[in-house]
Amino acid sequence: MEFAKTSIPGVMQIRQTPHRDERGHFVRTYCHKSFAEAGLEQPTAQMALSHNSKKGTLRGLHFIPVAEGECKLVRCVRGAIFDVAVDLRPTSPTFHQWTSVELSAENMDAFYIPSGVAHGFVTLTDDADILYQFSEPHRAGLEKGVAWNDPDIAVAWPISPTVMSSRDEALPLLSQIASLT
Repeated sequence: MEFAKTSIPGVMQIRQTPHRDERGHFVRTYCHKSFAEAGLEQPTAQMALSHNSKKGTLRGLHFIPVAEGECKLVRCVRGAIFDVAVDLRPTSPTFHQWTSVELSAENMDAFYIPSGVAHGFVTLTDDADILYQFSEPHRAGLEKGVAWNDPDIAVAWPISPTVMSSRDEALPLLSQIASLT
């Protein structure tokens, strides 16, 4: 397990090193000790699976206000996604900047998204399954979002979304959000 820093402090790409033999492979996907040594919050309170039937499905950009705190560990266990993190921490030197990784069942990588950072993805294949680990159990009503196509963020999505929820279509621009904290 290798923790690779991104351009946004605290956001990490976690690369896996599978052990291969004639049976296939085995890979450690999470280790409490390794995360602690890397200085990362433990994303172990809850897990969820998102199934996305169609290529071009967009989810996000979602976040929990900084004061409430929630980190995520995201991996794609079937198919492939373009995964994005947007820094919404007002005191961060990378405030409003984004970074991305491609996650796939093939590369087995994970994306660690700390508290105060928005998350979203677009599927690059049909039938993409995304596994989430969260540091906090779901708390209804806390999740917020920002428009996936906000020009102040200007994410360079590799494909145009073709499927998204009405909720995600209606997310506000950053300039319309009163408070991120």
